Amino acid sequence: MTTFIFRAAGCAVAAWALSILPAAAQSTNSSADPSIAKFYAGKAVTIGVGYPPGGTYDIYARAMANYIADYIPGKPTVIVKNRPGAASLAYVNELSHVSPKDGTEFGTFARSVPMDKLLGRKGVNFVPTELNWIGSTNSEVSLCSVWHTVGIKSVEDFMSRPLVFGSNAAGSESDMYPTILNNLLGAHFKIVTGYPGANDLSLALERGEIQGRCGWTWSAAVATRPEWIRDKKFVVPVVFATHKPPELRDAALVTELARNDLERQALELILTNQTMGRPYAAPPNVPKDRVDALRRAFDAVLKDKRFLAEAEKQQLEVSPVSGEELQEIVAKMYQAKPEVVQAARSAIEHK
Repeated sequence: MTTFIFRAAGCAVAAWALSILPAAAQSTNSSADPSIAKFYAGKAVTIGVGYPPGGTYDIYARAMANYIADYIPGKPTVIVKNRPGAASLAYVNELSHVSPKDGTEFGTFARSVPMDKLLGRKGVNFVPTELNWIGSTNSEVSLCSVWHTVGIKSVEDFMSRPLVFGSNAAGSESDMYPTILNNLLGAHFKIVTGYPGANDLSLALERGEIQGRCGWTWSAAVATRPEWIRDKKFVVPVVFATHKPPELRDAALVTELARNDLERQALELILTNQTMGRPYAAPPNVPKDRVDALRRAFDAVLKDKRFLAEAEKQQLEVSPVSGEELQEIVAKMYQAKPEVVQAARSAIEHK
């Protein structure tokens, strides 16, 4: 099974997201600017993680922290802090309003969070287009998976059964994706919220508390539950993605279940999240030269042989998306047609 991937972000949603905007000019490498090195020398840079320790977001961030200081001018100390809450929304609110805006903190959080304001999620107190996007370690394939003992044999069987899904919190991907299947595509799933992190959902699935989970990424499954894949402990009828790895060739892309153009366009808008993968961003109003320095350092780590060896050992997918690309994707997201936004909002509403 090949799970270690290094590819450019070139999927259909990325092309859609960039189609009406000019190509981003690559920033000048700030590492040559002595003022940047002077600023960072002797300081600590924090990488925040919007989830508890032990999950895949945390694993990626800690691997990043091992090497990124070598590429930030001045070589500051780099620390990781976990800030769980509301499926990472609490951390993004903190990042936007409380964290220092001097380039000494950036963080990672759920790929769905940038779209939360657009889709009307309660508790969103930040403006996604004002964040300084640093980059993403990879684009993602999110699963709707069911435990093997449930006995799901086909997509049709999956969509017709009143299954119980677990989720982190209202508005998280683990809540949003089964809700979309209910509201937009006619499924009848029950959703139980309140599981703090990804590991809690996995344990609940194994114990039989829930029958399925959505929003779990293929890269996370490979990294944290390879024995489940080997032993066929779960089946994947549907994926929220624009592409499928060979191992999931029997799963349906969620867009294939759309019954008309508006449903398809709403799903494509929602799937913009998948291109964003595991995003990192700095607060608003960070000086541009420091944002550039963090972006170039982030890019360099994802090419570093030591990081790539660690990623391969931990079976972490690496398919970088640049900060400039993320900035444009978020801008395009907020230019979607009103009728498409409304259809997407209706798809995620709890009724």
